[in-house]
Amino acid sequence: MKNELINVKCVDFTFDGQGLAKDKNKRTYFVPSLLIDEEAEIEVLYHKKDYDIGKIKKITKLSPYRINPKCPCATACGGCSFQNLLYEKELEYKRKVAINTLKSIAKIDVKNPSIIGMEEPYYYRNKIQVPFGYDKQKRLVYGFYRLKSHDIVPISECVIESKEHVSILKSIKDLMLSMKINAYDEDKDEGILRHVLIRVGKVSKEIMVVLVVKEKQFKNKGVFVKELVKLNPEITTVIYNYNERRTNVILGEKEEVAYGRGFIFDSLLGINFKISSKSFYQVNHDQCEKLYSLAISKAHLTKEDEILDAYCGIGTIGLIASKYVKNVLGVEIVKEAIEDAIQNAKLNNIKNAIFIVSDAKDVMLKKAYDCVFVDPPRKGLDPKFLKGIMNSHPKKIVYISCDVGTLARDLSILKKNYNIESIDFIDMFPRTFHVETVAYLELKR
Repeated sequence: MKNELINVKCVDFTFDGQGLAKDKNKRTYFVPSLLIDEEAEIEVLYHKKDYDIGKIKKITKLSPYRINPKCPCATACGGCSFQNLLYEKELEYKRKVAINTLKSIAKIDVKNPSIIGMEEPYYYRNKIQVPFGYDKQKRLVYGFYRLKSHDIVPISECVIESKEHVSILKSIKDLMLSMKINAYDEDKDEGILRHVLIRVGKVSKEIMVVLVVKEKQFKNKGVFVKELVKLNPEITTVIYNYNERRTNVILGEKEEVAYGRGFIFDSLLGINFKISSKSFYQVNHDQCEKLYSLAISKAHLTKEDEILDAYCGIGTIGLIASKYVKNVLGVEIVKEAIEDAIQNAKLNNIKNAIFIVSDAKDVMLKKAYDCVFVDPPRKGLDPKFLKGIMNSHPKKIVYISCDVGTLARDLSILKKNYNIESIDFIDMFPRTFHVETVAYLELKR
């Protein structure tokens, strides 16, 4: 029952990295931060019909793979799952979960797939989104949401985010206090500053700050930006994003450039990219280079190949692959992303890549492509696009996925017409439960 103290043993991890524990009666408990083979006394927080959710009160048997987390907020914040686990064991777990998911959903038995980790699995994220608000004592705070809540856990530094954000966020808080600019209160639907988004170019060192505000006009609006840049001269551009809706969606539709160009540049594998506030750009630069290099090498591209880069975003993988092929067509439904992709092609003087605003499923039915690259959102491929692939028979498919569950669902359909030649995993998000997958498929002869 709720608030009851129970002795449990952790027997596995859940899909999202929580400890899956059992008591002496074999009842199931989900316990964040509890590691496999650890025994602990836990407090039941939520009682459900088939399981309970608990928190650790005292660990009575420690795992030999437990380490001290670098982040003091590791057990409170909902951002990380494995701050307290030896990194090699984290990779083993992710590999095991991905293999088992592919086997259970798609009936694919992957033989010895690789998983590419990081040498230093910290300070890798080039994008940070931070809510501002108030704690129970009505003090201004910023940080990350507590697991499965909208309570902000205050932070001074996040060890998986780039280090540049630390002084910028502190400056924003200090300026808000001195200029009496209120944070947004989502319960009352009032206040000014909702979120701060910071993007950092790993190669260029350029920094974008996006201030997400509820009101278009407020006291000290212009002075605020001037003082922020004065305190942090490394900032390249500042944007006001207006979100007047009562919503959990972070960014609003309209923006105003308050300082600089309104975008930054960065480079991947020697190709330069313009990045706007809403652009999709992989958050882990170094692992992204490994990911794209692997994906392109698996495709065995030739100068005769015509490729489709579906879900192309700002054109990253299509432009990187362009030098190996005859031509590239990049397709994306987000107009702003295609505008960036077109400019990125011009920026790099790439003439054999065209980008259009369209639904990938419509393009798929008009022409047979030699190779299709897909890097869809977490929900996987659109069913109509998947049907288009099955009907148009491209010779090769490279499927990059951030959710092995939806990948497995799609592969269970694609394998009717395609041989799955290889599957590899890349740890794009160390210390979290996420893993990236690259699947290479060839049309059956």
